[in-house]
Amino acid sequence: MTQKRAITIAKGDGIGPEIMDATLKILEHAGAMIEPEFIDIGEKVYLSGNTSGISEDAWESLRRTKVFLKAPITTPQGGGYKSLNVTIRKTLGLYANVRPNVSYAPFVETKHPSMDLVIIRENEEDLYAGIEHQQTPEVVQCLKLITRPGTEKIVRYAFEYARKNNRKKVTCFTKDNIMKLTDGLFHKVFKEVAEEYPEIETEHWIIDIGMAKIADTPEVFDVVVMPNLYGDIASDVAAQITGSVGLAGSANIGDQVAMFEAIHGSAPDIAGKGIANPSGLINGAIMMLVHINQPEVAARIHNAWLKTLEDGIHTGDIAKGGHSVGTIEFAEAVIERLGKKPTTYTPVEYNQIESADEAARINPEVMNRPKPDVVRQLDGVDVFLFNNELTPNELGQKLEQLAGPTFKLAVITNRGVKVYPQGFPETFTTDHWRCRFELKDPENANNNEIIELLQRIDEANLDFIKIENLYKFNGERGYSLGQGQ
Repeated sequence: MTQKRAITIAKGDGIGPEIMDATLKILEHAGAMIEPEFIDIGEKVYLSGNTSGISEDAWESLRRTKVFLKAPITTPQGGGYKSLNVTIRKTLGLYANVRPNVSYAPFVETKHPSMDLVIIRENEEDLYAGIEHQQTPEVVQCLKLITRPGTEKIVRYAFEYARKNNRKKVTCFTKDNIMKLTDGLFHKVFKEVAEEYPEIETEHWIIDIGMAKIADTPEVFDVVVMPNLYGDIASDVAAQITGSVGLAGSANIGDQVAMFEAIHGSAPDIAGKGIANPSGLINGAIMMLVHINQPEVAARIHNAWLKTLEDGIHTGDIAKGGHSVGTIEFAEAVIERLGKKPTTYTPVEYNQIESADEAARINPEVMNRPKPDVVRQLDGVDVFLFNNELTPNELGQKLEQLAGPTFKLAVITNRGVKVYPQGFPETFTTDHWRCRFELKDPENANNNEIIELLQRIDEANLDFIKIENLYKFNGERGYSLGQGQ
């Protein structure tokens, strides 16, 4: 007899307890061999004074069971609370977000009845690093971080997922026509990794037209991999055009821990009414069962769920004919159909090779291979100033004098646009100025020259708020030019 697998469960906030109870009831009747450990996370933990939204005991359970089935949670408004979802993903190294998007026509209305794509979203980096600063009264910034190791990991995951699930094509979405370094690195690594999977078709789309293509003809895509923010938006759009965002489940996969959930939120406006659709969490639980190597139970539930839709039974959010029922009634309808298979939909079969953890197993030797030698050379410095008194020309002339013998003032930009030398009076400016100093002799320079430059700027009563060193890597510029430079 298969030994029960300990899993950590959080019932969450809003509709979370209702849809989790419905899901667990289905798992029990289907014969899932699980031993639940319940933890409290989310709104009431935040409001109890724990600003992280999760206790040490909950962390201990997650790290021990390594499998987490989570209902939606609520992050309280105000108070500066950080997203617990992001915290869990990053703390436990859940680098891959896997979101299948399948249409269930004709029983769920959709304009795209043949849609069947999987979005693989990088889950830890990008703007979701959450590094933000207010630098002046008028300007805030958010740092977009893309790393080569993180990118290679998620891109390899996408190709391994495609290979092990008989998918034929992997598409990459970026915006590297604008963000040439960050998104450019993601695209570059994608092309490098793709060469190792010659049997899989590859393509790249700029994110805006790629998203338009998903909305218009999603059937042309198979597996799509992209950075964090784009993936968050794209996966919700893709789920919605299948017929309902309430149907989609999600897996968050790491090397050691995995989390499974519905992709929708806690919907507090309908909490307690017994009308919420549990399908997203049910599908998340199906992915969990495959992950923990209980594929027969996963298929049993999935086929019963499909049969329930075929029989016209659904919650009110679908509302396209048939018989609308409440949350628990829907779960009971699925339970009644356990052991049955759909006749219009293709019956589902799972096996171990399709599991999320199997797809995540990237050869450690590939990821840990020796890193190539890179020559990094200091090339200059961007000094950011707070200034609401001097005009661009006045500021530029003053900084020309402060550049000293080691630097040349190359350009001043405001919001990324060149305003000195030869700026245009039509350019809108604010109180945040990037002043680029290029080294005259980079080969013999070090940070001491930058420190001396900052001292001169400070003595001139100019207020510097931040610097960014400029480097070349193997002779190639590792920083972007200013717009108009």
